[in-house]
Amino acid sequence: MHLQTEYIHFPSREARSRYVAKRFQTYLSDSLLDVGCFEAPLRDILEGVEYTGIDVAGKPDIRLNLENCTRLTFATGAFHCVLCIDVLEHLDNMHAIFDEIIRVAKHYIIISLPNCWRDARRPIERGRGTFAHYGLPVDPPMDRHKWFFNYTQAREFLERQSQKNFLRIVEMFATEKPKPWPARAFRKIIYQGERYRNRYTQTVWAVYEKHK
Repeated sequence: MHLQTEYIHFPSREARSRYVAKRFQTYLSDSLLDVGCFEAPLRDILEGVEYTGIDVAGKPDIRLNLENCTRLTFATGAFHCVLCIDVLEHLDNMHAIFDEIIRVAKHYIIISLPNCWRDARRPIERGRGTFAHYGLPVDPPMDRHKWFFNYTQAREFLERQSQKNFLRIVEMFATEKPKPWPARAFRKIIYQGERYRNRYTQTVWAVYEKHK
């Protein structure tokens, strides 16, 4: 599946949350579970939505360590929509939590996964520097990635999850940091197809609908 690209940059978590609230407003109604909400900015942004945020840190409604969780403490189909934005890559048990997200959603599921290759590419090529969420710190960090995958793998994972769990893909697209079109065109000449996307795509997004 070839994904359309939206060119956008988020300078802060709140900016990303405002994008999510506007971009996915069609699905964010009635009740929402925000998985990995951290400071839960959507709680104040969304109006007329029964909001529940879960996380191990920040300002969640329910404090929960997803890595120590085998089952979310909610009934099947408890939420109109479940949102999980750039969270699963932080979890060893990401497949189990993905299954739980599907279970507690009644209608819609919104998932995003980062293209980890994008941030790692330049430091690896140059042989110096660091990139977020990886490395070997002296003390165990609270926030780190447990999985290292690219755009292609993220897209394929999300596509196959729809088949495995009988979900309809309502939308699937990619986001990329804006650049002048001549720079993008030049890059696409040098790195064609999936090579370009694995180098420059920032995030892969999917909206699923559960079959009624």
